[in-house]
Amino acid sequence: MKNNSFQNVDEYISSFTLAKQKILNKIRSIILEAAPDAQEMISYNMPAYKLNKILVYFGMAKNHLGFYPTASGIQNFENELNNYKTSKGAIQFPLDQPLPKELIQKIVAFRVNNDSSKTNSALNNGFLLQLSAPARRALENAGITKLADLKKFTEKELLQLHGLGKTSLPKLKAAMESAGLNFLKK
Repeated sequence: MKNNSFQNVDEYISSFTLAKQKILNKIRSIILEAAPDAQEMISYNMPAYKLNKILVYFGMAKNHLGFYPTASGIQNFENELNNYKTSKGAIQFPLDQPLPKELIQKIVAFRVNNDSSKTNSALNNGFLLQLSAPARRALENAGITKLADLKKFTEKELLQLHGLGKTSLPKLKAAMESAGLNFLKK
């Protein structure tokens, strides 16, 4: 590796020998095939792929290719990773073995699904984004993840949720009114 600070993935890959470039281009294409909408970037000075959050990273080492699908990517595929050295958030693919294309694609697809399901359920309609983290958690812990869920509650009942304060009510009320919804009246 010639450079300590890369501007893009092409620059990163070109800093290695031709043999290593071939492996790096292979994992790059496997990731992009599994996550075609992912944004390619450099993070922690290595290639990274992002949707709402970083999905995976990869990086070349002396004797292995490091693949970093975060802890959830490791935990969910630990039975299929027995042939590889792993840690909490990393897998080492030996350079003298072919890359396990199907396994990498399954892990990336899992990370894509994990990334988008959190966004779709927890941040539905964006109304939760307007709230403080404690207020968001209070609603999520009560099973309120959609704007329509709020119409089952009175304002008083919502204020009893730990973490939801009076400053959250006007934001919730405005979001509900814009959707033609109202709090429950008792």
